[in-house]
Amino acid sequence: MRVNILAIGKNRQGVFRELYDFYVKRIQWDIQLIEFETQKTQNWKKQRLEETKKLVSSVPKGSPVVILDETGKLVSSREFSGWIGEQLDNGARNISFLIGGSYGLDPSAINSSDLVFSFGRVTWPHLMIRGMVAEQLYRAQQILKNHPYHRD
Repeated sequence: MRVNILAIGKNRQGVFRELYDFYVKRIQWDIQLIEFETQKTQNWKKQRLEETKKLVSSVPKGSPVVILDETGKLVSSREFSGWIGEQLDNGARNISFLIGGSYGLDPSAINSSDLVFSFGRVTWPHLMIRGMVAEQLYRAQQILKNHPYHRD
């Protein structure tokens, strides 16, 4: 399976990139990180819409779409891995995760996605979320393999 992580902002180096790389090296799925430069404008709603369009237009056809958003559903790691397992059982060849910039994603994308989930009601730096997604993907893979990495 291929996992596409589509994100606004470039995360070239530093602790957030190290966290992301740490987990991606351990994941057996094919992980593709596609990053887009932030398009700064005077109008934040226009910026958010343009960034959202870039992400959505890069999703492979037929790919389930997961959006990370602070208003999303709070799910446990086991529930998340269950959702990933369902996608695999249903023949998904890839899954796409969309990570917006500092203004998030346009509501149109949020409303049309397959899953919207949250890492909590607090706001996280969008560059940090890549590493958090990578860790949860690694954890999901281990749960699906019945590996003891995850403890309830």
